[in-house]
Amino acid sequence: MFCPKCKRLMRPDRAAGAWLCPGCGTKVKMGEAKEVGRSEASGRAMPVIDSKTAPTLPTADESCPKCQNGKAYWVLRQTRGADEPETRIFECTKCGYKWREYQ
Repeated sequence: MFCPKCKRLMRPDRAAGAWLCPGCGTKVKMGEAKEVGRSEASGRAMPVIDSKTAPTLPTADESCPKCQNGKAYWVLRQTRGADEPETRIFECTKCGYKWREYQ
């Protein structure tokens, strides 16, 4: 889903049950927004992502330090220099707690 104010890609905030914009901080409750806009190239409506859509982030068998849940979403980010390895960021599938693993 795209932010209605600044048009950035929003991320799910499962703890609050809403979409959160990392740029301007706008929150939209999941399932509230029906259409975010139309594609300039084709004129078709952009698809809406709601809480019923399966998450697209990969999952790993990692234990959450907060609730001990055994599954977590993960992404890789280059947080240090280009000659250093990536940082793996986990987010618990149950409580939404985030933690990092430096490699």
